[in-house]
Amino acid sequence: MEVSNGAEETYQKKFALPVDSEHKSTEFRLFSVAAPHMRAFHLSWISFFACFVSSFAAPPLLPVIRDNLGLTATDIGNAGIAAVSGAVFARIAMGTACDLFGPRLASAALTLLTAPAVYCTAIANSPTSFLLVRFFTGFSLATFVSTQFWMSSLFSSKVVGTANGVAGGWGNLGGGATQLIMPLVFNLIERIGATQFTAWRIAFFVPGLFQTLSAYGIFFLGQDLPDGNYSQLHKSGDKHKDSFKKVLYHAVTNYRGWILALTYGYCFGVELTIDNIIAQYFYDRFNVRLHTAGIIAASFGIANLFSRPGGGILSDIVANRYGMRGRLWTLWIVQTLGGVFCILLGKVGSLGVSVAVMLIFSVFVQAACGLTFGVAPFVSRRSLGFISGMTGGGGNVGAVLTQDQGFHTASLKFSENSRNERGKRVQPAPTPTLATPNAYV
Repeated sequence: MEVSNGAEETYQKKFALPVDSEHKSTEFRLFSVAAPHMRAFHLSWISFFACFVSSFAAPPLLPVIRDNLGLTATDIGNAGIAAVSGAVFARIAMGTACDLFGPRLASAALTLLTAPAVYCTAIANSPTSFLLVRFFTGFSLATFVSTQFWMSSLFSSKVVGTANGVAGGWGNLGGGATQLIMPLVFNLIERIGATQFTAWRIAFFVPGLFQTLSAYGIFFLGQDLPDGNYSQLHKSGDKHKDSFKKVLYHAVTNYRGWILALTYGYCFGVELTIDNIIAQYFYDRFNVRLHTAGIIAASFGIANLFSRPGGGILSDIVANRYGMRGRLWTLWIVQTLGGVFCILLGKVGSLGVSVAVMLIFSVFVQAACGLTFGVAPFVSRRSLGFISGMTGGGGNVGAVLTQDQGFHTASLKFSENSRNERGKRVQPAPTPTLATPNAYV
């Protein structure tokens, strides 16, 4: 007994946070940067935030980009689908890479490899090239899988829902923050002296640089597990190196993973769709200025500051009393309410009510995402990465289907008609209007 207590005291002293027998932290201290647990948390959400900013940097500037490149509603819809479709398989591959090589190396590699696509957006000169850069940039969204895998590897079951929810939620903030960041950067560059069609291109170097720096941060400062990196632990024999076939088999034969993929497809998948179209929707439907549309759209994504983390925290709270059944029932209730408000968002016709409904909808749909990954870590210990990848990939499949069916061609024709109507209305006016270049900001 004394030996056991001595061993426990030894490994407790090794870490700044209290840990369990697997050295996973039993506490989540948001304002700590202690290695390896909280340092990995901050590195992971910042990297995912950077990738989200890059992936959705184009939508806030679409009114300018579409005029420069001559994009039609079909082109915009195809590009939006491309931005989320590439991550479907990338997320599954990322899950496998995490299982085999560890989240640190997998995340840093993907973040760095997709950064060139962000820079290349600046030289897009046709609808096809614009679609391609959005497609390859969207691969970076697979860093979500490494984020959730990493948190599940470092935090115990008592707080894993909270860790996953906050890391994923703060990373998803990038989808809202970019709605503010890109118009502001565009404004600044234009005021310095660049033309509109040059300013939007230069603006893409900001998310590209941010993404590059975050990749180096993860590689040099992160650690896979409490006791070291995968490569070190494999060499020392402290961690068994599993085979791809076994990881794959135990994942695809687990029906719970497929259910979570479907569930995530219609919470996170819908969220991705809204990130893609919401700024243009408010700009065209309610005739607001581009900067105003960006602020409204940003409020949807910025709700991730508390909504997805709230879902993860709620999952842990109900689990302490009701176990896994509590996690599942809470997920079902919150996701159902998210669906109700999503329907209402499409029905209301005034600007103020639309914004209010959008904000309520954002809370429920994002909380459902956090609740989903309050369940995912318990589906398969051996294939944790692949299950996380399947679930995350389901989110992107849901986004592709939702955008293709609802916002691809027919629905986006509204924006072309609205743009034409703007032009007709402002032709007789001698003063600048929304149809003139300066009115975009």
